[in-house]
Amino acid sequence: MIEARRLHILRAVADHRTVTAAAAALYLTPSAVSQQLTSLEQETGHRLVERGAKGVRLTPAGEILLSHTNAVLAQLERAEAELAAYGKGEAGTVTVAAFATGIAQVVAPALARLGRSAPGIGIRVRDAEGDASLRMLLDRQVDVAVAVEYRGAPPADDPRLTHLPLYAEPFDAVVPLGHRLADDGEVPLSELSKDPWIGPYPGNPCHDVVVLACESAGFQPRLEHSSDDFRAVVALASADAGVALVPRSALRGMDLTGVVVRPVDGVAPTRRVFAAVRRGAEAHPLIRPVLEALGQAAAGG
Repeated sequence: MIEARRLHILRAVADHRTVTAAAAALYLTPSAVSQQLTSLEQETGHRLVERGAKGVRLTPAGEILLSHTNAVLAQLERAEAELAAYGKGEAGTVTVAAFATGIAQVVAPALARLGRSAPGIGIRVRDAEGDASLRMLLDRQVDVAVAVEYRGAPPADDPRLTHLPLYAEPFDAVVPLGHRLADDGEVPLSELSKDPWIGPYPGNPCHDVVVLACESAGFQPRLEHSSDDFRAVVALASADAGVALVPRSALRGMDLTGVVVRPVDGVAPTRRVFAAVRRGAEAHPLIRPVLEALGQAAAGG
């Protein structure tokens, strides 16, 4: 008989590629993870992982078991949801991880809405960049992730997750007040190919949006300054340190002294925001109202 908790460990090892990282995500010791993997191999009668200098990879037998693991764990999430529904699960806490502007745009309005419509549901918010929130979700550290599409993100049909599209927003060009294009109504990205750039660090989903937009315009941005805080990005632009692309919602309420904000000429780079839960959990009586409230907040309702 295969124990479900060992399947959780197998998936964490597959996600994180090292026993040490999987152990940290699961709040276990590396030796405990190794012991559980050994027990799982004994239960299945197959070698499931291979250890090498660059970490751990699944064997073909491990890949087969992982494909069933995703289905089994999703079914367990559904079982928990049905049991909670049976017990009239009207009270409890849901933990939501989201990036800063996502918190302002949809999480905070959803929290206020739930305070009126479902006062028994408490929301605990964790500030996390879009890529980090999905890892936290899969590691069961949070119940809902508000994330951004990016290269390497789990696709919408990932068997581990259920996606709910929330909103899409354009990036605007931010240039210093004295910039040569400051008086233009729209800014062609190709005209910024020689400028120094300010942007998020690699790994931040917004970094991918900026780089892909510039590549589509025919150049690689010369990123001279890096910050994941858009207030810092705008402040550097106001100091004539470079140009930037910033999500429109991040500019709201910001001090824009010293910069000019202009829409991008042509097809504007866009970030697409979605909510995700572990597959099978979308029907949980505590999580379903949270997803509905996030969707209503995104729709402006």
